[in-house]
Parts: sequence; structure tokens; C-alpha cells
Amino acid sequence: MMDNEVLDFDIGVGVSSGGDVDDDAIDIEHHGLDEDDMLDSPIMPCGISLGNSENYFPNQEEEQQDLLDLEPYDGLEFESEEAAKAFYNSYARRIGFSTRVSSSRRSRRDGAIIQRQFVCAKEGFRNMNEKRTKDREIKRPRTITRVGCKASLSVKMHDSGKWLVSGFVKEHNHDLVPPDQVHCLRSHRQISGPAKTLIDTLQAAGMGPRRIMSALIKEYGGISKVGFTEVDCRNYMRNNRQKSIEGDIQLLLDYLRQMNADNPNFFYALQGGTTEDDHSVGNVFWADPKARTDFAYFGDTVTFDTTYRSNRYRLPFAPFTGVNHHGQPILFGCAFIINETEASFVWLFNTWLAAMSAHPPVSITTDHDAVIRAAIMQVFPAARHRFCKWHIFKKCQEKLSHVFLTHPFFESDFDKCVNLTDTLEDFESCWFSLLDKYELRDHDWLQALYSDRRQWVPVYLRDTFFAEMSLAQRSDSINSYFDGYINASTNLSQFFKLYEKALESRLEKEVKADYDTMNSPPVLKTPSPMEKQASDLYTRKLFIRFQEELVGTLTFMASKAHDDGDLVTYTVAKYGEAHKAHFIKFNVLEMRANCSCQMFEFSGIICRHILAVFRVTNLLTLPPYYILKRWTRNAKSSVIFDDYNLHAYANYLESHTVRYNTLRHKASNFLQEAGKSLYTCDVAVVALQEAAKTVSLAMNKEVRRTMANGHFKESSSVTDGKRMCCNEDCQQDVPAQPEVRFILFSILAFFG
Repeated sequence: MMDNEVLDFDIGVGVSSGGDVDDDAIDIEHHGLDEDDMLDSPIMPCGISLGNSENYFPNQEEEQQDLLDLEPYDGLEFESEEAAKAFYNSYARRIGFSTRVSSSRRSRRDGAIIQRQFVCAKEGFRNMNEKRTKDREIKRPRTITRVGCKASLSVKMHDSGKWLVSGFVKEHNHDLVPPDQVHCLRSHRQISGPAKTLIDTLQAAGMGPRRIMSALIKEYGGISKVGFTEVDCRNYMRNNRQKSIEGDIQLLLDYLRQMNADNPNFFYALQGGTTEDDHSVGNVFWADPKARTDFAYFGDTVTFDTTYRSNRYRLPFAPFTGVNHHGQPILFGCAFIINETEASFVWLFNTWLAAMSAHPPVSITTDHDAVIRAAIMQVFPAARHRFCKWHIFKKCQEKLSHVFLTHPFFESDFDKCVNLTDTLEDFESCWFSLLDKYELRDHDWLQALYSDRRQWVPVYLRDTFFAEMSLAQRSDSINSYFDGYINASTNLSQFFKLYEKALESRLEKEVKADYDTMNSPPVLKTPSPMEKQASDLYTRKLFIRFQEELVGTLTFMASKAHDDGDLVTYTVAKYGEAHKAHFIKFNVLEMRANCSCQMFEFSGIICRHILAVFRVTNLLTLPPYYILKRWTRNAKSSVIFDDYNLHAYANYLESHTVRYNTLRHKASNFLQEAGKSLYTCDVAVVALQEAAKTVSLAMNKEVRRTMANGHFKESSSVTDGKRMCCNEDCQQDVPAQPEVRFILFSILAFFG
């Protein structure tokens, strides 16, 4: 040992983890955290350079290594209290434990600190004082890490002004951390000045914490030499972004005020009771008049897009978007997410709902985030909440990177399992087969993902409307409205110009789609009246999608599987693929069918399976139930949707097709029952003869009533097998439509 050696540690400029800390200040310095919690704590670097020995000692290199290996002993002197703390922390890093300041003593004469005790971070036991926890619920209990370790170093000030070691306890009552993990301990996690500069540069280039840490590890030659963790890097970057946003927030407020002054229907709000002159605002929301109007027409399904977090955008920007009648993305409002707590998201969703006249959507899609989910459950309890599949697939590549590298077919198998399974049973079976094939049964993230399967796997969501064009739509990003305008390098000063350009571009595309729909009639591919009807109703893009389904029916056959009176079950499949059949329940009286594929419920477009049933039942036009106004060229008309539907449905019930199908179905059931015995057959013949006379009388009355009104009604002006013109002087006879009497006479002929 080198007796009376005075150690003079060079303390770098910055925020020190030491300083004047008395008994009451210990929790403030360490935020009351135990060692395990320190791994996730948002600490700032303390500024003491511990990575190079030349920062510690001004002596020659040979002496420096000797001092680095030095063990504390009584009487060892230091130039300052900070030098003593730095030495003990350096010793702790070499041995494998973390340190903290435990206690101090002050001079009664002038209040100056004259004694310090530095201890192992596992010293003492956690304070279980009820006053600290009784008024708040502990959602995530922390692991107990303080185990009563006695290891410590005590120093006191000498009359000469030097600090001397007055006590040293070497032994620990716990395992020490190996060298390759010591960088995870809190007192050794520090971001140096050069590392900060490199992080700032890479963050400005749009890189995220994971890639930045990879660059640092490569630069320094290993994670243990970097001196901090990815959590520290992430927190440092977040603090940088927070400071940048707070510095520029006045630009945002000025812009919003000006927009509101130009148009009072422009809505904006700042979170809480924050004044507009306070630059430390919380979340901000705004919606322009077009966004609020569009929501009234297309607000049935909404996406809250927080892609900026996964794509490492410098701006905490999150738009509310939807889909218009051309299948194009539209905007329902925007937010700057500065505070990401559950309470802040609740405020944001309630504010957005108020701006949209308090009309909640049927469904909402967001990132896979527990905090957002909790807020949505509070504000939109009746809405179907879906996690964005694109985000999940992207996270899958990160969480299972080792599987992707070693098994090139895993991605394809995972995609098929999620997107190509038709039933719940198929998905369950495929999922567990996938886990077994790649030995992933015990993977925690996949287990959590499976628990949330009802909120992201398509087969669980098909009973709810999400306005997607296809059931097989792959995991495209929900972030599409501002694609090509806002990117990872966009800052707030650039944002407004790019934001307005995006709005102008989207409006131009919508106007162009309106023009094409009205002035470019689509080419029909079949002689079907249903196709002509759809071409007159749907927008061009939606008609093309419907046309694909209609033409697709030509390869399908529909067979009656079960007849339960008014409800008939059909199986629909391609020839030779009966094992892939879909099942359609068809209500004959209402002309409404439900398919097992649930495409109509999910996308609002009728599927080829139902259309195949309509073909075999001679249903020649689309019932209004299957024509969603939001997909039609008149989606923005002033006609109230419900009244429109009721009016259309009333006309539909009067149509020839429905009357014919209803009578034919009833007649079929009548034949089956009446033909069971000779007696019932005779009774049926008599009843039918009476029915034929009654119908004939009713038809004659209808003709006379119609002619008395001076006009001819196509569906009922029939007499003696002829259809008459509306002009009494006209001698022209028009053949009548014989369906009703044809059915009755056919039945009579059947019974002989």
C-alpha cells in the first residue's frame, strides 16, 4: 500500500451523482429506486468520467494501474468528498456492485458537511411506510432488492481540508455482478459527452435507440464498454425530444389560433387547465372543418395512428384517420402526444369525441399498446378495438429476430396462420402447430400476443365493420394519410407546410375519384341486372371490387343443405372443393343472407358466396340491405341514411322479384306437406282452386282501380291474361306477366 497517498479524482463537468446529500436527501438522489428498478429508470448521466484512468490521476501510467487496483483502507486521503465518492464507485465497478450515498453529518458551527457514508446499493431494507402507499394503488410492485448488505465506505473531513477514510466494510451478503453485466448497475450507467454527441447525430438522422445502441457497441467494442443501457439511451433521446418540442410549441399554438380565427369551425384544444402562454403544454388536438364533416359520413370506423413511435419520428404526431367512399384515407383530426399517460389519452379521446359531435365509431384501430387500450375502454366502451396487424408483424420481426434468421420459412408460416385461416378452430390448430414446429411454446411475447388474439387476428374480427376492401388484406401500415410528406427528419418548423400539402393532395385525389365515378362509366362484364344496378350506385373503385365478386360466382355452385321454412341453408363451393365450402343462411322473406366468411360484415361488400345463392334463387337485383350508403356515389348527399334505407326497402318489398320468390318458396313448402297422403292432396286441390278464383278477382279489381286513376301500374294491371295500356282508346293488348297464376296453375296441375 502507498501510505498517506492523496487521491485526486478529476470530476467531469456535469450533474454529479454526489453533492450535498443528507439523510432526507437520499431518496431524492436515487428516486427511491431499488437496483432492479434502476434498469428502467429515466436517469440522467452524472458526468463523472469513469471510463479512462487518465481522468482519475495526474500521475504516471504505471502508478495509475496500481491505484485502480487499490482497495480502500483506513486513513486513505482524498482531495475532496467527490473524489472519495468517485474512488469508491470505481472500486465498486471493478468488484461488481453499485453504490449510493447513505448518510452525512454537518458541522454545528457552519452547517458544512464533514462526514459521508457511501454504501452498497443493497444496504438496508425497503421502507414499507404505509403513508407512502395507502393513497395510491401499486399497479406493478417492485422487486425487493435491498437485502441489508453492510458493505460501506465512511469518510470525514480532516482539519487540513482533506477527506480521510474513517471506516471500510468489505464483505457483502449477496452475489456480486460479473464484469460483463456491471454496466447495468445504476451507479455505473453514465452517458459520456462523446456518446451524447453521437446519439444526437444519429437521432437527427432518424435512427432509433436500438440501432443507435448497436452503433455504440460497435464503436466502443462491446456493451460493457459503452457504460449505459438501451433504456438510458432511450430516455436520453426522449428528454431531447421533449426539450425540442417545448421549445417549438409556441409555433403550434400560433398556427392553431390563426386557423381558428380564419374559420370558427376549426377546432383545437390544449390538455388540462394549461394556459396558451404556458409553453409546457400537455397534449394538443385539432380538427379542421372538412375533417369534422367527413366524420359525419364516414366515421363508422376510425384509426388512431401512433406510427411515429415505432418509426422513430422526431414529432410526437398522431392523426385520427378513416376511409371514404372511394377507399381513400381521410383525416378526422390530429394530435401532438407530449404526455403518454392513460389519463392523457382519455383526455385526448374525449376531446376528439366532442369535436365529432359525440358520435362514437363502430370500430377503432390502434397500435398494440396497453395504455391506449385502457383509455379506449373508458371512452369507447361499445366500440370494437383492433390492434394494427402491421405493428404486430413489425414487432414480431424484432422479438423473434433469431427465429427469422435461423428459419427462413417462419415468416411465411406465421403469415398464413394469421391471414389465411377461415375459422377459429383452424387458427387455434395452426397457431399451436406453428409454436411446436419452431419450439416457441414458452416464448413470453408470443403467449401475450395469443392472449390478445381477439383484437388483432382477422378471423376473430370479421363480424365487425372495418371498411377494408378484402378479408385477405395483408398487414399494410395504418400510417398512410401522410406518407410521402412527414418522415423521420421532419421538425415542427417544417411540419405545417407539409401538413397542408398533404391535405391538398388528398383533396385533389378525392375530387379526381369523384370525377371519374361520374364521367367514366365502368365496363360491364355480365348481362346481370345486378351488375348494372351496382354500376349506377357504387363509386367506381367499389363497383370494381363488387364486380370481382360477381364474376367470381361463375366458378361456384350453391346447393341447398337444409330448409327450415323461411330460413334456408346453402353450401357454396367450387367444383371438386366441397371441403372448402362456405355456409349461407338465407332468409327468404327478408331476402337477407349471412355467409360464414363474414365479408359483408367486415368490409360492407357482398361476397361471391351470397351472390351465388342469389343466382340460384333468381334474385336479380341487390337488396338495399347490401348497399351501404357510405360506399355509394351519393355518400355525401343530404338524404339521411336511415330514411334512405327505409324508403328503398319499402320499394324493394313491392318488387316483382321478392313477390315471386316469396310465393315460390311458400308453394314449395305447400307441395311437400300436401303430397304426403291422398287425403291431404285432395284438400289441397280444393283450396288451390278457391285461391285461384280469389286471386283472379283481386287482379280484376286492381286493373279497374288503376285505370280509374288514369295510369297503368306495371306490376298489377292484368285482366284475362292480358296487360292493358293506360289509355282507354288504345286497342293494343300487352301480354301479362304470368308468374303468380303460373305458380297456382302449376300446383293444380301437380295435383292432377
